[in-house]
Amino acid sequence: MSDLVEELAQRGLALSPEDRARLAERLLDSLQDPALAKIEAAWDEEIERRVAVYERGEVETFEATDVFAEARRIAP
Repeated sequence: MSDLVEELAQRGLALSPEDRARLAERLLDSLQDPALAKIEAAWDEEIERRVAVYERGEVETFEATDVFAEARRIAP
């Protein structure tokens, strides 16, 4: 390991767990294929859109017990 990498590793290990996680995520993202990064970003946007629709009450929701009962009825 180069001296710079070792120094950065030591400095990174001194960070709080939350900051280490953020740093690790940024480093891993930098290795990701740009096409996959675009897909992941699109999914992040879609997730945010769906959560917003749910929070505004614009989507019909169902109780989990009802969903599972219907699933058992359809595919016993």
